Amino acid sequence: MAQNMQDQQALKGKRVAVLMTDGVEQIEYTSPRGFLEQHGAQVTLLSPKEKGEQVQGFNHADKADSFEVELNVKQADPAAYDALVLPGGASVDLLGRMPGSQRLWVASLHLGEPVTDYLDRWGRAIRYRYVPSSWPIDAYRNAYAVEPGSAEMPSAGRPLTPEVITSLVARGVAVTPLVLHTGVASLEGGELPYPERYRVPVETARRVNATHAGGHRVVAIGTTVVRALESVTDHEGVTHAGHGWTDLVITPERGVRAVDGLLTGWHEPEATHLQMLEAVAGRDALAVAYAAALAERYLWHEFGDSHLLLPRRPVRA
Repeated sequence: MAQNMQDQQALKGKRVAVLMTDGVEQIEYTSPRGFLEQHGAQVTLLSPKEKGEQVQGFNHADKADSFEVELNVKQADPAAYDALVLPGGASVDLLGRMPGSQRLWVASLHLGEPVTDYLDRWGRAIRYRYVPSSWPIDAYRNAYAVEPGSAEMPSAGRPLTPEVITSLVARGVAVTPLVLHTGVASLEGGELPYPERYRVPVETARRVNATHAGGHRVVAIGTTVVRALESVTDHEGVTHAGHGWTDLVITPERGVRAVDGLLTGWHEPEATHLQMLEAVAGRDALAVAYAAALAERYLWHEFGDSHLLLPRRPVRA
């Protein structure tokens, strides 16, 4: 009883955001909000909808009350809140900004289930303004992806359908896997890439080294593959198996040691990924390619067109 009273007293003056949209189970909103306000917390209803619009609650399959949005989630400053209440009775404690970012926060999750299970029920893909409507999650998955973990789709591999992969293998192109769980892709303001989890299997490292030993090219499918391979390739150009977190930033000055070509999408001019592309292809070739893309009105971003960088000679450092 004493501990419960201390917990309730600790809520006094706390600022709590509740994030929800249409379809929320009403009691999952009204019950926590009532409890929080009863014990002195200041609660704000956030939503992807605009301030003043209504969010429709449900009692199972039946419509219930509607609730007025108090602030659009994009206009909310995480620093203004001590905690965030999510659908399904989950909550988040905001611990502080991610180093090097003004938009992302480090948080402690209280979901009551594995994060992938929670996201299967409540999550939806990050969608930018150029995508006209909400698409099913399968539209964001590469054909060869088998392990969940990325915040956004590693989109360079999206054009590689099972038919394309089969055709490449039939023509003698070896395909070998690795894992890098991508963070958010919207690094368009000079921000450095965030640390990301990766895993390069023993067999993949062996194949990369054998390919180079045979005088052939290693072509990375996406900047994620470049980052993972370069994180486990030493100064002599030998690739090793490895796993963990990588904060490697690939620049023209550093160069590349594991890859000889790159299939990628088109990035905004201020994106830090362009440094990696320049490391692979050189500035002159990159300038010519982007001039052609602009002239032909190629499409940018994850559902856009593809860009194959294949220098005539190996560019490994």
